[in-house]
Amino acid sequence: MKRVIVVGGGASGMMAALMAAKSGCEALIVERNEKLGKKLYITGKGRCNLTNAAEEAEFIENIVRNPRFMRSAFARFSPKDLIGLLESAGLKTKVERGGRVFPVSDKSSDVLKAFSRLLELSGVKVMLNARVSAVGVKGDKRFTTANGEKIEADALIIACGGASYPATGSTGDGYALAKALGHTVTPVAPALAGLVSEEAWPGTLAGLTLKNVTLSYALGKRILTTDIGELLFTHDGISGPLALEMSSRLENVAGTELFIDLKPALSRETLDARVLRDLQANKKKQMRNALEGLLPRSLIIPVLEAANIAPSDTELTREKRARLVETLKALPVKIKAPKGFEEAIITRGGVDVREIDPKTMESKLVPGVYFVGELLDVDGLTGGFNLQIAFSTGYAAGVAAGNAD
Repeated sequence: MKRVIVVGGGASGMMAALMAAKSGCEALIVERNEKLGKKLYITGKGRCNLTNAAEEAEFIENIVRNPRFMRSAFARFSPKDLIGLLESAGLKTKVERGGRVFPVSDKSSDVLKAFSRLLELSGVKVMLNARVSAVGVKGDKRFTTANGEKIEADALIIACGGASYPATGSTGDGYALAKALGHTVTPVAPALAGLVSEEAWPGTLAGLTLKNVTLSYALGKRILTTDIGELLFTHDGISGPLALEMSSRLENVAGTELFIDLKPALSRETLDARVLRDLQANKKKQMRNALEGLLPRSLIIPVLEAANIAPSDTELTREKRARLVETLKALPVKIKAPKGFEEAIITRGGVDVREIDPKTMESKLVPGVYFVGELLDVDGLTGGFNLQIAFSTGYAAGVAAGNAD
């Protein structure tokens, strides 16, 4: 019986091992942690945003780097296929805002239980607490060395993740393994990460969430703007879906200036009329109190300061009102840096996909070796897209390794 070794027991690794076993192979997962799916357990704030119900074209639009590489894998194993597989193992799912798919129970542990059932039924073997120090080729065999023991197989699938959330075991080991096999690894960096601001004022708003706002960045003559969504102020900057998205869309967010549109549904003219109406209704009130119907109270002072308006002013000239409207439409935030790997949801960069067969995930340099999941230089936005990348690439590799001659 052909043997397939999978290095890493996360989302992509479990899927790869499952499909290799279903193809009639002996599949072994070598996992450094004390249990499988440790990072999967914390995704979606413990609820596990499995995938996204978007159609293929929209799905591809949400892949930031190398989207074309994923077309074949998505076609072979789609979100519907994933949902069907997990439901066959007893996991019920639901679709929420933005097409996000979660288990009905809102428990990531139930997702792992479903995978455990599938792996057990398929006869997948698991070696836990096993740190891989080397991989390679020996004659017609592929091998991995775990805890000093060399294990040989007919195919090797490397699925040990990126460098984000190192506490879950994703410490970037896979990049060294890829390089040892002769592969190019593009520069890696935190992605889908909160942003640290140069100014101190965002920290004074820590915990405040703004809904129905946008975040923009001027890229030359082109303005990059997020969809309307949520932004969270933290003790050292901004986070929430909009900040995470911007951190992934920009190649280098450090040193840039972003702009928050606090009223994206209103044109400047309409907003000016709204501001004038509020001021007339609050005559003789200081600006710090006159704008409470327009903004959260804690945000008023930062906005006034950014517009160069004294909070104690009791009326505004046309020029000052114009500055206020402009600030409401484009409140500036200077970014010092993204948060580090410890807090980033995923990793940008990885194994160069030009060296990987997009249909099978097999190395073009070393036959019989496959790369899947976050280890690849492919990443998407929030909403379940990155987990589907992991599942789809794992599926492709598992099937290919299991059926290879």
